Amino acid sequence: MSTLPPAIPNADHAAADSMADRLAALPVWHNRYLRIALALVACLSLAVVVTAPLDALPQFALAVLALVAALLLRGVSGRLPTVMLVLLSSVMSLRYMYWRITSTLDFQNWIDIIFGYGLLLAELYALSVLLLGYLQTIWPLRRLPVAMPADASTWPSVDILFPTYNESLDVVKQSVLTAVSMDWPADRLNIYVLDDGRRPEFQAFCAEIGVGYIARSDNKSAKAGNLNAALELTSGEFVAVFDCDHIPTRSFLQICLGWFFKDPKLAMLQTPHYFFSPDPFEKNLHTFRSVPNEGELFYGLVQDGNDLWNASFFCGSCAVLRRAPLVEIGGIAVETVTEDAHTALKLNRAGYNTAYLAVPQAAGLATENLSRHIGQRIRWARGMAQIFRVDNPLLGRGLKLSQRMCYLNAMLHFFYGLPRLVFLTAPLAFLFFGAHVFQASALMITLYALPHIIHASLTTSRMQGRFRHSFWNEVYETVLAWYILRPAFLAIVNPKLGGFNVTAKGGALGRSWFDWDMAKPYLILLGLNIAGLCFGAYDLAFAEYDSGGLFTLLINLAWTVYNIIIASASIAVAREERQYRSQPRVTSELPATLRLPGGKTIACQTQDYSATGLGIALPDAGKRLQVGQDLQVSLYRGTDERVFPAKVVFTSPDHVGLRFAPLTLEQQVALAEVTFARADTWAESWGQGTPDTPLRGLRDVTRVGLIGMKQLIAQGGEILRAWIKGASQPRANRPARLDP
Repeated sequence: MSTLPPAIPNADHAAADSMADRLAALPVWHNRYLRIALALVACLSLAVVVTAPLDALPQFALAVLALVAALLLRGVSGRLPTVMLVLLSSVMSLRYMYWRITSTLDFQNWIDIIFGYGLLLAELYALSVLLLGYLQTIWPLRRLPVAMPADASTWPSVDILFPTYNESLDVVKQSVLTAVSMDWPADRLNIYVLDDGRRPEFQAFCAEIGVGYIARSDNKSAKAGNLNAALELTSGEFVAVFDCDHIPTRSFLQICLGWFFKDPKLAMLQTPHYFFSPDPFEKNLHTFRSVPNEGELFYGLVQDGNDLWNASFFCGSCAVLRRAPLVEIGGIAVETVTEDAHTALKLNRAGYNTAYLAVPQAAGLATENLSRHIGQRIRWARGMAQIFRVDNPLLGRGLKLSQRMCYLNAMLHFFYGLPRLVFLTAPLAFLFFGAHVFQASALMITLYALPHIIHASLTTSRMQGRFRHSFWNEVYETVLAWYILRPAFLAIVNPKLGGFNVTAKGGALGRSWFDWDMAKPYLILLGLNIAGLCFGAYDLAFAEYDSGGLFTLLINLAWTVYNIIIASASIAVAREERQYRSQPRVTSELPATLRLPGGKTIACQTQDYSATGLGIALPDAGKRLQVGQDLQVSLYRGTDERVFPAKVVFTSPDHVGLRFAPLTLEQQVALAEVTFARADTWAESWGQGTPDTPLRGLRDVTRVGLIGMKQLIAQGGEILRAWIKGASQPRANRPARLDP
């Protein structure tokens, strides 16, 4: 039985952070009156700096000094420089917004008023989310695992629950097989499959492997109702919840439960959602493991920041809950479709603590295609808006101010649809209609807006660089903005609208295709911005402008070019790449031994594995093995050897692919123990990607945007050729419809 601490990026960061942590832990900060006095001084000082009126030259000097300071601070390790960067960014952003409100709204006509105030509201939203995000993540707690008591007889009983509805048995089976391998006293570990699909093959599988099977007569309240029904039939002191496609490691409970011994008020501990298959962005853009995916920022930084404020969210899977507090609040929340976050909110309101441990101890399947991914995000947006409406964290008792701010930011995040669309179309107001959304000179706009943008970019890159690369957030939000806009706002009006949808997982996508239906909003945005660019280029070439007007035109053209890049990158996501395997493989180098029929053995190592086969690194594989050859392959758990029958299905000069022969249930459990259930399977690659720099992020997004344009041209050419071919055929032979 083993524990696994999270990796520390490097010694310099560790030493600098240790010093910052010691300063933060000084007893002087526990004096309430001192904290209030310092906060008042800080607020007054901030107000003076933010509201100080400066003409062009002094504002330019301030911007240059602040930029030099930021660039110097970026090269210094530790938390304190990050805090200073946040303060600099906040000052420059607040100065910009104060100037924006007091000096740029003297609109002269209705077109200016409509577009001008629309952009201002979008900017206020963006600034609010930026500042709340700084508060939320300025000092991640970085909680470490706590060792379990040495006497295993004191360890509590745990029920592991796998809710399922319409997923295939192949998806669910691997999760259950690894749970059976979990390092925990067998007499205090109970595993249950909660089958809302009421399928006989699931019941038979559970009986064969010896785990519990629970089915109810209806599907009331969807996943939340499924879990609550199981809570009434089980009795463990703790409950571990996993989505049925999330595969836990054998060390999961040992890593997590120690904190419950240390903190009797701890009601929930969440671990990251880690995915061993690419999501649609990673698959379609070929960025898997090279660019952090959409969810890594939340699990890599935001949840760790929430943990400082005792506001960690329950995310529905890969978490442990103490049964008594859960029962006290009425079980899993059923009032909204994001039952997980709402449950955490109720626990915090009841005075219990929630925690986050940034050590991946389970992994699952990401959504396979864009339409499923969007459907999942729509549900999240609707659910968070429902919570904002029915259990607003700003209202009611039981929460500290910091907790309210963390929950508020999480809910505000899902209202980005309209502001994102405003930013993607704002320069068109000038290019199409001559609207002036800023009643100020182009020079002053630049001197105030540019420092705000640059400092926000530098600071977020510093804070988020391991888990979010610069400019990718704009791509993620653009892809989703149109689709989450309506459900989020409708949920505010009527929180009962809409229902719970299950995100399908597993299965192969047999062909590549361009999803025209999903891409329609991006195509419209791209077309509008290209048209605006053409209008602006025409004016640049033939219209007469004074120096100020010309500068304004150039600013709007540059903004439009950037929007074209983002819209093009969004279009690239809509081209669904073919997915050959129904069970994605995990890249991992494990020691292995091949045993040939004649008794010969070959020492080697794996390149990847799945529940059905292995990829083996083997020099001269084609000379040493033949396709169709039967053999046995040994994998290891420590010094224990596990042997599995397999067949060679292909060879290359330095690689061999093996497919397992049909395995007994005992062999399937053994395979899970030496592959998916390994304690280090997921944690070794957590947060270890290439750190971000803004210029690299812009380069990568631009490259993807160019790919999107090429794909769009290619797809349009195919449709045109098909149309010409169809038009040239005799009428009787023409296809009834054209399916791109």
